[in-house]
Amino acid sequence: MTTGPHDPSRTARRPRGPMAGRREDLRGARLDALLRRVAGGDAGAFEELYDATAAAVHGLALRVLRDPAQAEEVAQEVLTEVWRTARRYDPSRGGAMGWIMTMAHRRAVDRVRSEHAAAARDDRAARLEPPAAHDGVADLVMDRLDRQRLRDCMDHLTGPQRESITLAYYDGHTYREVADRIGVPLGTVKTRMRDGMIRLRDCLGVAS
Repeated sequence: MTTGPHDPSRTARRPRGPMAGRREDLRGARLDALLRRVAGGDAGAFEELYDATAAAVHGLALRVLRDPAQAEEVAQEVLTEVWRTARRYDPSRGGAMGWIMTMAHRRAVDRVRSEHAAAARDDRAARLEPPAAHDGVADLVMDRLDRQRLRDCMDHLTGPQRESITLAYYDGHTYREVADRIGVPLGTVKTRMRDGMIRLRDCLGVAS
């Protein structure tokens, strides 16, 4: 028996039921609670928040930047910023995931603008034209200074702390994957991450 042309409406996604909405509400409440604990300096809560949000943060950055290496770097910067600035989160203005994803989108867009500004300057220099004033120069300089400060502060960590943080944030591994990769207990990785993040926070001048 022949069938007629495919009707997309027959396979349209069904509306979410009340259970799906309930699950989203519970997830949002859990992230809000974790972020409040992170604001109090709870490294364990930060580990859970990282595991729950890192993939989404990286995915958004990748969609904006279309460059895996830069997306990983931006995701690292965003999650570090979450740790540093969690006290600024205001639940009355939206959920934790929205706050984090807004931060990620802003960082990714800023990176695109910075790269475009740098490419434009290089192009002008190649043509031996005097550089024109650009409204984004100050933002570009500050962005690069922030990244340089983070790299400098990473150098102040112990080798094991730096290795654990690099694997978790630059390479995107969970804490358990980091432990398996370097052959130490999970608790040791958590301790290194907690102490390393505290050192980074102090080095970057963020109040505890």
